[in-house]
Amino acid sequence: MNSIELFFPPFYEKYIKNASRHQDIVEGLSQQEEELVTFFKQIPKDKIEFRYAPDKWTPKDILHHLTDTERIFSYRSLRVARNDKTALPGFEENDFVQFANANDRSMESLLKEFQTVRKATISLFENFKEEQLNRRGEVSGNQMSVGAMGYVILGHETHHISIIKERYL
Repeated sequence: MNSIELFFPPFYEKYIKNASRHQDIVEGLSQQEEELVTFFKQIPKDKIEFRYAPDKWTPKDILHHLTDTERIFSYRSLRVARNDKTALPGFEENDFVQFANANDRSMESLLKEFQTVRKATISLFENFKEEQLNRRGEVSGNQMSVGAMGYVILGHETHHISIIKERYL
């Protein structure tokens, strides 16, 4: 994973491990974009709004969650990379999903939004210097480096795709 130092709280370790196949954040983001779009387009129509239990998310909910989470981690990365010392708050993912109304949207609309966010994330990370990737800031009450946030974006996506494969398809 490059020569950048990854600093993150233990909670994110599973996501960092999931991203270990990517040696470079930007290359990983580009590769995953194509893989994710292909993956979601291949989900059968009768499964796209399926819940394997009453309180679980649908694949559409998961896709929108990935987009929202990427936006948040990109924003956090920007703030920390620019040496903003403000403590950045967490977010309640279940509330975000509940109020996103992903299942009222078409898959094409959700994928287009994801791709737009991903292109912005790629642009952001491809312009960070090593010093910025190593910079740390307070995120959800913990210290975290910008590079670790990039790998969390990658690993978080991998985590949710695995869940869809295991429990929905």
